[in-house]
Amino acid sequence: MADLKKLAEEIVNLTLLEAQELKTILKDEYGIEPAAGGAVMMAGPAGGGDAAKEEEQTEFTVILKAAGAQKINVIKEVRAITGLGLKEAKDLVDAGGKAVKEGVSKEEAADIKAKLEAAGAEVEVK
Repeated sequence: MADLKKLAEEIVNLTLLEAQELKTILKDEYGIEPAAGGAVMMAGPAGGGDAAKEEEQTEFTVILKAAGAQKINVIKEVRAITGLGLKEAKDLVDAGGKAVKEGVSKEEAADIKAKLEAAGAEVEVK
């Protein structure tokens, strides 16, 4: 019984991404499909909504909103951060509103944001 309670607590505390991955595993490997809309997965977070939201935000995305006046410096920084080639980095900078790096820690996101802003870019972290 204690094992089942522990399992239930782990399921309730899943992040949205983890719940989606669990759904895929159950469907693909075991042929089990959740009820319409995944109602069981959605019921859990309602009890501890604030705590669950804080725990979920462990990965951040750094988005380049605009290159600013010093576009060449921004392209150089994007290349250094992403490892992209010159053309790919230029395309990313020209496009604007694109993610420079996804799934990074809060510290790494802040570091990337600082580097890009120092180069003259307008950056957003989500």
